[in-house]
Amino acid sequence: MAQNALINVTPIDGRYADKTNGLAPYFSEYALIKYRVRIEIEYFIYLYEIGLEELKDLDKTQVESLREVYSEFGQEDAQSIKDIEKVTNHDVKAVEYFIKKEFDKRGLESKKEFIHFGLTSQDVNNTAIPLSIKEWLEVYYMPELDKVLEDIEAKSEAWEDIPLLARTHGQPASPTMLGKEIRVFVVRLKEQLEYLKSVKMAAKFGGATGNMNAHYVSYPDIDWHGHAKVFVEDRLGLYRSYPTTQIEHYDHLAALFNTLERINTILVDFSRDIWQYVAMDYFKQKIKEGEVGSSAMPHKVNPIDFENAEGNLQLANAILHHLAQKLPISRLQRDLTDSTVLRNVGVPFGHMTIGFKSILKGLSKLIENKDKIAQDLEANVMVLAEAIQTVLRKESYPEPYEALKALTRTNSKVTMETIYSFIDTLEVNQDLKAYLKTLTPANYVGKVQ
Repeated sequence: MAQNALINVTPIDGRYADKTNGLAPYFSEYALIKYRVRIEIEYFIYLYEIGLEELKDLDKTQVESLREVYSEFGQEDAQSIKDIEKVTNHDVKAVEYFIKKEFDKRGLESKKEFIHFGLTSQDVNNTAIPLSIKEWLEVYYMPELDKVLEDIEAKSEAWEDIPLLARTHGQPASPTMLGKEIRVFVVRLKEQLEYLKSVKMAAKFGGATGNMNAHYVSYPDIDWHGHAKVFVEDRLGLYRSYPTTQIEHYDHLAALFNTLERINTILVDFSRDIWQYVAMDYFKQKIKEGEVGSSAMPHKVNPIDFENAEGNLQLANAILHHLAQKLPISRLQRDLTDSTVLRNVGVPFGHMTIGFKSILKGLSKLIENKDKIAQDLEANVMVLAEAIQTVLRKESYPEPYEALKALTRTNSKVTMETIYSFIDTLEVNQDLKAYLKTLTPANYVGKVQ
């Protein structure tokens, strides 16, 4: 692995291989071949189960044992298929020929023409790929995202009692709570998760141009469209798109990519905010013995994890956006551009994985600097101008906004003494003056539910 990591072209399989190797069972060339074999075997078994006349003489146990072809499928088997492909120059046909050899080994020579019966290659690809994505989402992506979400939510709870100087347009603004600002991202992510769960994992299964032509010409009395729906939805756990051309129209897959892109965007936003808080010294970072922050400046502890996350998630989004824009477009009943593009589906997922792990690492190193946060609040008492002028509005005090603007919109430092002196000049009752003097940047934070 170490040697390969040095010569691989992409950082997904090179520098970051230890972070992304969990994607190989879903999106490597080996994985795609194995999923194709799985589809072909399950389809043959389904033909047997629906009672196709020519397969009725088969033994059930023998048929079901065919699942061993894909359950025990190894890299040597995948290489055998690649060797066949050198001759056929067609990847799915090579899978068919490989399975036919397996039938020969098992004494099923007379039934091997029912492998890939009536199908086109896209019936296999457009079920294999969404199935691999579905299983990756369930087994790999969701647990990873849940961990990120849990860690962010834990931070929001840990920091819920810390008053924070807010900044709008980069300028001091009405104070808030650090925990609440982090919880904003928690809620945003949870809402997108609901969208993600609602996206259909769609597949195309309908013959050469979507009409099951070869199936119906061979067995006109069988409800092939009905069986295709059952096979795709009940056997594979996907959603059958119909009607289609030769290929899946990819609208649902585009919706998935769009949703993943929004989740990434939220995490980019989060990473940038944390980066900014580190720059403002609101967070310190745990120091690890032996690590170097800068090759020239020994004092530095850079927020590299959040920078790494931002870069990788943005790169993922660029590819996801292209996939979502390109895949639903194909000339007439089909061109081949979807095939070569779909081979890259694991690339954005790899960058997302790197981004998620970087965020988790970065969060584990954060130490809130309460003293610095409090100092910034105390140094920006002018943010009380909104509070005072609004209370005065309630009392119908003449032109309160203008009065506070004149007091605070200057280049002079505003202190609590400045605020108290101003309050003393107001023509209001003493109780109201006393109330206004209880306000501080640390307690003027609204109500966080």
